[in-house]
Amino acid sequence: MGIFERYLSLWVALCIAAGVGCGVVLPQLFQLVAGIEYASVNLIVAVFIWIMIYPMMVNVDFAALKDVGKKPRGLCITLVVNWLIKPFTMAALGVLFFEYIFAGWVDPRTAKEYIAGMILLGVAPCTAMVFVWSQLVRGDANYTLVQVSINDIIMVFAFAPIAALLLGVTDIVVPWETLLLSVILYVVIPLAAGYVTRRLLDNKGNHAHIADFTARVKPFSVVGLLATVVLLFGFQAQTIIDKPTVIALIAIPLMIQSYAIFAVAYGWAYLWRVPFDTAAPAALIGTSNFFELAVAVAISLFGLNSGAALATVVGVLVEVPVMLSLVAFANRTRLHFA
Repeated sequence: MGIFERYLSLWVALCIAAGVGCGVVLPQLFQLVAGIEYASVNLIVAVFIWIMIYPMMVNVDFAALKDVGKKPRGLCITLVVNWLIKPFTMAALGVLFFEYIFAGWVDPRTAKEYIAGMILLGVAPCTAMVFVWSQLVRGDANYTLVQVSINDIIMVFAFAPIAALLLGVTDIVVPWETLLLSVILYVVIPLAAGYVTRRLLDNKGNHAHIADFTARVKPFSVVGLLATVVLLFGFQAQTIIDKPTVIALIAIPLMIQSYAIFAVAYGWAYLWRVPFDTAAPAALIGTSNFFELAVAVAISLFGLNSGAALATVVGVLVEVPVMLSLVAFANRTRLHFA
């Protein structure tokens, strides 16, 4: 785990502070950046997000799909948790907290945007960081690749319908055209680009070139993420100054969701007697989020200044410390597995 990943929460926190400070001091600059858009897509933010996502997509190995039949229990847990449990529990927690528990602190319109951001996080299972979590628990690296690759393919077809369904259930009107455009821009195109890059780098099955390339471009992915965080919090600066507790309000249900989903997946794997090197990555994949995609879609659907965009960025801030605590718990309990 490199310095970028190990201290990602610190970098995000520093970028939040920088974004809020710059947003207060230079509001005209952020207004200028917000105006650089086409078809509801901010071009500056889009560039940063593509820089974020593309290196991760190079890791997706379609050849790994031939191993889909191996260790089916771990894959079953991953898919059921990611697509049949997690999106719906995230939506339920969003409604519970922002329409009931926190109703006195948040106005109804903003509450719906926070719920929307949480839903987008819940519908976007992890793509890249899960390789880090799997390595930290000494999971089966090849099988983790199979799980991630299948998740990404399912995401191409399932993300938009599930997101639209849940956003509709919570009475949030979402234009299908914008949602589908977001999936094409931030899933299909980067995935295709990653596939082409992988084919060009792969020399007769020698993956050394791929590993070297992804290692060199990984810092750009983190820089893209951090630059996006600066911009988002710059756009949200006045809201945060006026309501500083909003970050904590969003973080609470996100943390509850993470620990609850891990408990479901990890407990299921234990009861099903799944080996630890498969069980731990399966639970961690279900818990972690593809927050880069969630950020991108939130911006496209609701705008740079929206509560939805802010909620997805808070997801970045929460994710790393929560996941590291779960990695530590998994390592302490590995002896209880087969």
